[in-house]
Amino acid sequence: MAEWTRVCPVDDIDPEDVIRFDHAGRTYAVYRAEDGTAFATDGLCTHENVHLADGLVMGDQIECPKHNGRFNIKTGQALRAPVCINLKTWPARVVDGHIEIEV
Repeated sequence: MAEWTRVCPVDDIDPEDVIRFDHAGRTYAVYRAEDGTAFATDGLCTHENVHLADGLVMGDQIECPKHNGRFNIKTGQALRAPVCINLKTWPARVVDGHIEIEV
């Protein structure tokens, strides 16, 4: 059964940025969009298992720091080679000034 898990205060992530969040043996990338909306994806690139939290967020895209492949942070869709496998996404929300993801 899925449950909401608190990640961090919303202000711990700058707008248009990402952090790494490890929970229950899994790594997530948690994003804060420019408008304050939160998103979450698997935390490792589907191309070479590099931590996406070390990448660059540009609008609604995350660029992998290793080979510059890109994913949509809202849908997980692989957008630019060499990535070709989509990321799994996780529901995310802001509650009482904290970001939570449903895992």
